[in-house]
Amino acid sequence: MDSILDSIKKLLGPTETYDNFDTDLIFHINSALANLTQIGVGPAEGLSIEDDSSTWEEFVTDPIQLGHVRTYVYLKVKLVFDPPTNSAVLQSYENQVLKLEWLLDAAVNYKN
Repeated sequence: MDSILDSIKKLLGPTETYDNFDTDLIFHINSALANLTQIGVGPAEGLSIEDDSSTWEEFVTDPIQLGHVRTYVYLKVKLVFDPPTNSAVLQSYENQVLKLEWLLDAAVNYKN
């Protein structure tokens, strides 16, 4: 799945055709992408999505970074859009976000 919006929607539960929350999701996705841009991931000018036409490959092309970026954006959106009620799960998501930020920062800023 190439569409950033559609893939995040699928992970969160709504079908691709259910668009009642698209504006909210786009807002949160753009925030997560901006965070990644701040640490040097993705295009220098950043990427802001407006609909389901924006793809992951527009943001990052490295296959290893792509996996981390997809997971990071999903978790960041999940934490603000539909946070888990269980505190252990919430802490696990937050820890994973921090780990992914560290890994991505290291990958782009501390190459040999």
